[in-house]
Amino acid sequence: MTSGFDATIGLGSNLGDKAGNIARAIALLTAGGDVRLVKRSRDYASPPWGVVEQDAFVNACITVATSLSAHDLLLRCQKVEIEMGRVRHKKWGPRVIDADILTYRNETIQTADLTVPHPFIGQRAFVLLPLAEVAPGLVIGGVDLQVLIEKVDLSGVHPLPPSVKS
Repeated sequence: MTSGFDATIGLGSNLGDKAGNIARAIALLTAGGDVRLVKRSRDYASPPWGVVEQDAFVNACITVATSLSAHDLLLRCQKVEIEMGRVRHKKWGPRVIDADILTYRNETIQTADLTVPHPFIGQRAFVLLPLAEVAPGLVIGGVDLQVLIEKVDLSGVHPLPPSVKS
């Protein structure tokens, strides 16, 4: 466990009540008691990544304490996505919710269905900025989070005021 948490999870939505979808996903992830929210970032507005012909996103990151294995936490994230109506039509396409395990303890995991640290973490400002709020001293793959932030294009990614529903 690192600094009171076991895992970091990135959340994103670009359909419907985006900020509401993130809040609902966090509630569903933590409903059973075996995943406990430690810290939540502000919501961030961000342009689409990968497939750019779609609506802008709202993103956030959380840290959680859990007794679940990394694989069981992945299954929980996928269950929440399905429960909230996520349909995977196109890679990096529009989604009601995306819940990705970014880091799990200090482990490096590479299986058919899970790669930790998340393989694109260092390329995504919409992950790195909210992640810095909840896990500022995090080291990912031997690289300090602040160094990763300095190397990525931050344009278009900014925190939303708490009352903004996007």
